[in-house]
Amino acid sequence: MCGIIAAASTRNVGKILVQGLHKMEYRGYDSAGIALHQENQIAHLRTLGKVSLLEEKMILEKPKSKLGIAHTRWATHGEPSEENAHPHKSNERVYIVHNGIIENYLSLKNFLAKEGYSFTSETDSELIAHLLDYFLTTNNSMLDAMYLMIEKLEGAYAIAAIDRNDKSNIVIARNKSPLLIGLGEDELLAASDPLAIGQLTNQFIFLEDGDVANISANSYQIYDSLKNQIKREISEIDISSEASSKGEYKHFMEKEIFEQPVAVLNTIDGRVGGDDVLENIFGIGSSDVFSKVKRIQIVACGTSLHAARVAANWFSAISELPTQTDYASEYRYRNPHVDEDTLFVTISQSGETADTLAALKYAKEKDFLSTLTICNVPTSTIARESEFSIFTNAGPEIGVASTKAFTTQLVALMLLALSLAKSRSRNPKLRGRVITALRQLPDIVSETLKLKDSIVKIAPEIASKDNALFLGRGIFYPIAKEGALKLKEISYIHAEAYPAGELKHGPLALIDEDMPVIALCPESEIAEKLVSNLEEVKARGGTLYVFSDPSISLELKSGKLINMPKCDFLLTPIIYTIPLQLLSYEVAMIRKTDIDQPRNLAKSVTVE
Repeated sequence: MCGIIAAASTRNVGKILVQGLHKMEYRGYDSAGIALHQENQIAHLRTLGKVSLLEEKMILEKPKSKLGIAHTRWATHGEPSEENAHPHKSNERVYIVHNGIIENYLSLKNFLAKEGYSFTSETDSELIAHLLDYFLTTNNSMLDAMYLMIEKLEGAYAIAAIDRNDKSNIVIARNKSPLLIGLGEDELLAASDPLAIGQLTNQFIFLEDGDVANISANSYQIYDSLKNQIKREISEIDISSEASSKGEYKHFMEKEIFEQPVAVLNTIDGRVGGDDVLENIFGIGSSDVFSKVKRIQIVACGTSLHAARVAANWFSAISELPTQTDYASEYRYRNPHVDEDTLFVTISQSGETADTLAALKYAKEKDFLSTLTICNVPTSTIARESEFSIFTNAGPEIGVASTKAFTTQLVALMLLALSLAKSRSRNPKLRGRVITALRQLPDIVSETLKLKDSIVKIAPEIASKDNALFLGRGIFYPIAKEGALKLKEISYIHAEAYPAGELKHGPLALIDEDMPVIALCPESEIAEKLVSNLEEVKARGGTLYVFSDPSISLELKSGKLINMPKCDFLLTPIIYTIPLQLLSYEVAMIRKTDIDQPRNLAKSVTVE
């Protein structure tokens, strides 16, 4: 995940651009750079490491400019280095910054090499600069060159480009990677994240896929994919308070539930290409280490542990690796045996969970192959202490009951399963199938959120009870546990989860008209057995609320059958999580509890 900022102004923009890069540091990055237009030349500064190092270069060289672009990079193609940092250039004329991934970059690179272009970096982004230069040499404008260039691109991109021969204009383009325009006073800005320019304006235009725009200090023009000039809505957002504002929602938890399509997209963005996961998305050298892995050990707490238990199934099915999951609070007290070439994985939203951090420190003294973390905060202690990492890029999660952090953890864990499989040369066709499904996932999440109206109707029936039972089988048992946790966290209803096949081993004794049973019934090889388990509940007068694949045949005497959207089976745990989040929220609304700050709980558990 990277950050873009660009500015055309009537004042010097160097400080504006650097401040914008600072605002996006939370995303994680390994290098930074800036290109500033100075009459007939471009000041081009890049650094490996923090934005503060780029800022020191700026102070030393004092470049002045009223037009420029800047970028923070997280390495995908090519290791972290100054040469691989953005902006990239071509023939000292074209300078670009780019987010996303160009999937056909090898064929384009070969084409450009035959045209006499040489490459100074290992990135896919550099070819964008060369392609723009190639089309500019035939007397096209930068706007025309951008259109000709993007016709050749396959993949996701957000691009900002400047031309040494044009001191007034920046041309930008978007496809499947966020990009927006900010309307300032005597200046126009562009960014991949509104937070980068929120201190300068509260007026934003969010570009759509296929849009190309030209911005200068006093005007902008937006064109669609067919080169028709169009208007996009201007949104007024107080970015300075957006993270701490519920906006149109009643609670942060509700807001964060509905942010999940974008959050999932942000987790995937820049990490897959073609029909496979990219190399080294967990850090430089991670793919080589993954080729040696023989076993996985995961430690986590609460919701994060449920994500781990889902992922254990993926590691077995996709990566062909055995996996052990443990409560972080218990792990180091059981004198665990460490098998040869075991990868130690921690999962934490905050990256500061005390038990998980303690388990990591314990593991670093043992003979693990390596350590890896999945978390949402790049600057966290666990991120710093781990050898490898991937950040979920879910954005701030303020509600104590985790929602978007959980689903993005699952996506990141799937990326880990794919990366391990790729490094170990396992299941290429299956990997391709999952990559296709991941690309479709944000839209399916959006479709799943439309079930809210159906869930609102059943919530009063559950809100009137003091207990609830959640059932799932196989990979859906941890999702049932997550659903039960959400309900108990924010509604204070006692809720438990069981593998459905265990019903007759005790829990059936609890079934009566006062025990609602929430079941997950996707299409799977054990669906018929799950239906049989549910028939046992019906026979004892239990009320069933079943989230089911439309193909499942089940008649209910009481309760509700809710059909779920179709999804690749391996990703269905993510989809089936969402109605359980909505259900817990709607039940808590009825019971008038403190949804965002439930009693006795904290967002980041920093004590053991």
